[in-house]
Amino acid sequence: MTEELEPPSKSERKRRSDELQSLGEALIELPDSELDALPLPETLREAVLLARRITKHGGLYRQKQYIGKLMRKIDAEPIRAAIDARRERQRLEALRFRRTEQWRERLLQEGEPALDRLRSELPHADLSELRALLERARREPRAEGPRPASRELWRLLRELLATIEA
Repeated sequence: MTEELEPPSKSERKRRSDELQSLGEALIELPDSELDALPLPETLREAVLLARRITKHGGLYRQKQYIGKLMRKIDAEPIRAAIDARRERQRLEALRFRRTEQWRERLLQEGEPALDRLRSELPHADLSELRALLERARREPRAEGPRPASRELWRLLRELLATIEA
């Protein structure tokens, strides 16, 4: 007995179409290097490049509609995977940034107790340079303006924390 497969409902087709159009619109925001790495048909690539140059709202809207139409004619999985991977990289980078910033603020406020906690997280790291930077950064005025030791402390923390993530 064979089961009859029902075609997707109009609502389902519309949801798929909207999702593909959104995916196509995400291509417009990609940097050239990432766009070039994707296996896109030439017509879609040209449509995306043209959309980047359009400044009028109505024209851009129509171009996005056209990109959505082109997206419905291709296998969108490699594009979806690339966009998802990019979003995940951005999310992880934001988390790393936030974590580094939290450690810097904690070190600047608490001093040696925070350094001891960081040492427990990074047992193999040489924290002597970090200690010297921390002392310089804590002596910097909290006024507006450049604070080079604080920035250098952030850079060093980013490098040290990257070793435990790798």
